[in-house]
Amino acid sequence: MTKARRSLLHVLEQASEPLSVSALLQHPDVSCNQATVYRSLHYLEQRGYLDSFVLHCTDHGTERYYSCTKEQAEHSHWFHCTACHRFIDLGACLMKEDLKRWEQQYGFTVSDHTFFLTGVCATCKESTSSTD
Repeated sequence: MTKARRSLLHVLEQASEPLSVSALLQHPDVSCNQATVYRSLHYLEQRGYLDSFVLHCTDHGTERYYSCTKEQAEHSHWFHCTACHRFIDLGACLMKEDLKRWEQQYGFTVSDHTFFLTGVCATCKESTSSTD
C-alpha cells in the first residue's frame, strides 16, 4: 500500500458522499498527479477497498468513488440531487430478494450491481416551492 493509495483511501473513507477524480485532486490531503490517482483508484477498487459508479452530472463529471472496505457486508445505494448535486447515502442494499427472483425468472447469475436514483432532494424541493 503506497502513500498515495493510503491517502486516497483515507480521503474516501472520511467523505460523506462519493467523490470524482477532480474532487480528489483538489483535496488538500491528495498530493499526487492525475495519472497516479487513476492508477491508485483502479488498484484499490480491484482489491475491494473502493467501489465506483458512473453518473452523468453536467456540473461535476461522471465517475464517482466511495469507500467499500472488505469488512463491509453490503455496498451502498445513492440518491443524487440534480439541483444541488449532493449525494445522499440510501444505506445497505435492499435488493437481495429481487436479485434472487430475477435470477430464477431469467436464468442468469448476478455477480454485481449498481443502483442510484436521481432527482431533487427535499431541501432543494422546499426552496423552489417557497419561491413560487
